[in-house]
Amino acid sequence: MRSLEINGNLDSKRKLVMTLYWINRKTATIEGCAPFLIQRIKTERTTHVAEDGKFLKFSEGVLGDVLTDMDELKMVEFDINFGNEDIKASIHEDILSVSLSRTKELEDEIIEKLRYESERKYPRVCSKFYRRLGIN
Repeated sequence: MRSLEINGNLDSKRKLVMTLYWINRKTATIEGCAPFLIQRIKTERTTHVAEDGKFLKFSEGVLGDVLTDMDELKMVEFDINFGNEDIKASIHEDILSVSLSRTKELEDEIIEKLRYESERKYPRVCSKFYRRLGIN
């Protein structure tokens, strides 16, 4: 598991989307066009689980739960499947952590990209990625 402390002034929503976007983008270099499936999101209040064969989208309730915990600096954990790669990510206080099951060297690439993007005033994220996650 690799971690990064983000000291920038990113709001919780930008931090969340930036983290998931760059995990997706960097892992796609290995896994190609396989689906990026968020299978579980665990917050302090509840655990959200995707239905079999589907991925979890950020409905208003799920997004609200995640952002509230992030704003309160509580742990939010994500289990993601991308092709043959199982990914665990978490955001706690200002620490982002990521762990990949197969391609450990990719963890460094993801963390370095997140470090670079978090230092920008507006991190680069494809606008279509918000819709993919179910975020308006």
